[in-house]
Amino acid sequence: MDRNVDVIYFSSLKSNGECMILAATEKGLCWAGGFNETEEDMKTWLLKQNPDQSFERNEEKLQFYKRAFENYFSGEKKMLDVPLDLKGTAFQLAVWEALQHIPYGETRTYSEIAEAIGNPKSIRAVGTAIGRNPVLIAVPCHRVIQKNGTLGGFRAGLTLKKSLLQLEGA
Repeated sequence: MDRNVDVIYFSSLKSNGECMILAATEKGLCWAGGFNETEEDMKTWLLKQNPDQSFERNEEKLQFYKRAFENYFSGEKKMLDVPLDLKGTAFQLAVWEALQHIPYGETRTYSEIAEAIGNPKSIRAVGTAIGRNPVLIAVPCHRVIQKNGTLGGFRAGLTLKKSLLQLEGA
């Protein structure tokens, strides 16, 4: 029996002396890690979603995404207008969609995201879904803070979350 194997192309992006891994399928960006995440972290994460995947380092296929992130980090662009290939539960996809509607330079609370998806009692589940966001910055989970104004969590570390919010003027 022939199995259809999806190819995930990946590359690394260097910014301010740090390195982040980006990965995409033919459909769009499927991984944007934090500066503390490795190529192995990316592969482990994506294989959990679909074990029928292969990985290929490919600078050419990732050039468009790398340029978009470079433009964001430099402040030249305020949004990463790139195609996404997100895989998750219906709930996760709803949360990630809501995150994409948070404007540059603004923040929302976990409870505001829960309300935005029509499930105001799901604050903890919203936090879990946000923590499973595979494309940091492109799906701006860094813009979600706690109701009391503290940063809350961030898979890539609070130092990066704080610097992203400062970059955006939030």
